[in-house]
Amino acid sequence: MHGKERAIAPPFADHLGLIVRPALGLDTDQLGTFSGEVPRRGTMLEVALRKARLGMHIAGLPLGLASEGTFGPHPAVPFFPAGMELLVFVDEVRGLVVHESLVDEATNFAHCVSASGDTLAPFLERVGFPSHGLIVRPNAGDPLVALTKGITSRTNLERAVRDAAAVSADGAARLETDMRAHLNPTRMRSLGVLAERLARRLATPCPACGAPGFGRTGTRSGLICEECGEPTDMVAAELFGCPACGHRDERARGDGLSRAPARSCPACNP
Repeated sequence: MHGKERAIAPPFADHLGLIVRPALGLDTDQLGTFSGEVPRRGTMLEVALRKARLGMHIAGLPLGLASEGTFGPHPAVPFFPAGMELLVFVDEVRGLVVHESLVDEATNFAHCVSASGDTLAPFLERVGFPSHGLIVRPNAGDPLVALTKGITSRTNLERAVRDAAAVSADGAARLETDMRAHLNPTRMRSLGVLAERLARRLATPCPACGAPGFGRTGTRSGLICEECGEPTDMVAAELFGCPACGHRDERARGDGLSRAPARSCPACNP
């Protein structure tokens, strides 16, 4: 529905020789909407899997691919916004489910409240309007009354702000970035990065069984302090695994760091 294949298809063609095509006729809004009319039920992975399998059923294909995103405070630095993206690949022939995710700090996710006559120029410039779409709703009261999505022109924006403010209990309108991919080039670029990551992983065979999808599954903390030799909370190793046979491997940090600086040690720097 939102043109994500424009970002996802090229890496899958380049690395895997797979053609990515949308499952026409599938209304993914039934699984949840950013604007809140339909709440998302379940985790990002659960919803992405449902979405992929619905597409597979409609297309009559044994391979499925779907993405899911959420936006809000950064998980490590709550003062900053971030986008959390997940992309899942389902292979019913091999019985495989492989997924990759990323936390993107380069999101334009933001909102502002405007009363009649308020200047919007700084906000609009910051979020990249009109190349990036907006959603407008009443700031107080029922948020779904006078809800307008996909706004990409100043004329439509002014009309939507006026209509929303007129029915809002406080006389103001709330403007939000429209995070649907086809209206948000910043998010579309993130999906391209994620698709590249997943395609490369699917092109990596398991060293034990040869199945596709061997890749990083997590980390192990406990990097040893350079001063006192005690374990810290820093990542000590990266964990890799196979989605088919369960083979696991542990590897040193990718950046080559073998000791934690004393400033990151709870014993040396309590």
